[in-house]
Amino acid sequence: MSEKEEMTSEGGLNVTLTLRLLMHGKKGETVKKMREDSGARINISEGTSPERIVTITGPTEGIFRAFSMIAQKFEEDISTAMTNSSVTSKPPVTLRLVFPGSQCGSLIGKGGSKIKEIRETTGAQVQVAGDMLPDSTERAVTISGTPQAITQCVRHICSVMLESPPKGATIPYRPKAIAVGAHAVLAPQHSAQVSSHMGVIWR
Repeated sequence: MSEKEEMTSEGGLNVTLTLRLLMHGKKGETVKKMREDSGARINISEGTSPERIVTITGPTEGIFRAFSMIAQKFEEDISTAMTNSSVTSKPPVTLRLVFPGSQCGSLIGKGGSKIKEIRETTGAQVQVAGDMLPDSTERAVTISGTPQAITQCVRHICSVMLESPPKGATIPYRPKAIAVGAHAVLAPQHSAQVSSHMGVIWR
């Protein structure tokens, strides 16, 4: 086993990652607590758009802690929504990440072997979009499952992405505001670049 594989198996990739997320509304207090508890740097963009870009940067363990907190918060939101609903089965937490298309082949693996291994190991569902996102060279990767499964899945995906850097220049996907009458709506809500390695949408 190589040194990198040993670090991965112990859950401690010795690198710094940057993740950028899209989220709706103002969650300043939530983000402040995540910043304090995770040890990662978390910044929220300014602007008049109803969506904000949240940038998370730090050592991988800090990133994974922040990611775990985000997934837990989503699950709490789902539980709260269910108390006023007739739905009896709890839907899984779903997050959408964005990766350079050149890295998606490594994530899928030969004959789908790698993505199958990640699904079986973590218990999370992982889907890689077949098409590039508009005006970019990136693809959306959707992860769903329990907060624990999602966090483990992100660990595996980070490992794959770090072992297979993107090839060539990456054109990041950027959601665009489209004017419709007096309203402005955002084009397909899957996005957000996460450095050259990964991105995720918080919605």
